[in-house]
Amino acid sequence: LDMNTSGLLIVAKNSHAQDSLTKQMNAEARGLHKKYKAIVVGEMPEDSGTIDLPLGRPDENEVERWVLPVEKGGYPSVTHYKVLDRFGGYSLVELELETGRTHQIRVHLAWRNHPILGDTVYGHKKPELGQSSQCLHARALTFRHPRTGEPVTVTCPLPDYFQDVLQKLERADG
Repeated sequence: LDMNTSGLLIVAKNSHAQDSLTKQMNAEARGLHKKYKAIVVGEMPEDSGTIDLPLGRPDENEVERWVLPVEKGGYPSVTHYKVLDRFGGYSLVELELETGRTHQIRVHLAWRNHPILGDTVYGHKKPELGQSSQCLHARALTFRHPRTGEPVTVTCPLPDYFQDVLQKLERADG
């Protein structure tokens, strides 16, 4: 997870499990599915969609990633989104990744002019609405169990700070 992103992590207990999970993370294998929730700045006009833009790091000395053509070193990156709710000037979205590039969700949403609330790298340069972190949460992971091959889904509720921001938005919108 990116710094200041809450939610689930997956950790392997042994080398067999690590090999299995690494193979599932490969975009072509499509074995590992990640779902996130985010609050973004602005009311997204479409109810759902796909952002299919390559990402790369134009300067190897910097941490930031940007939309970068493949011929200039970008890597294919696909994010699907669905708007769950809209508030005065903000949207609650669910995101599903096809690829898992560093900062993918943050860059894709900022490129669409809907940066994640509290993202001081790709969005506004200062926190808003009193939150203590960016409003991006890894809420569900689905993968094949390394030993049995059975699908496993784990979920994680929204953290308190995220729920507090949602309550503020609902009160202000209501």
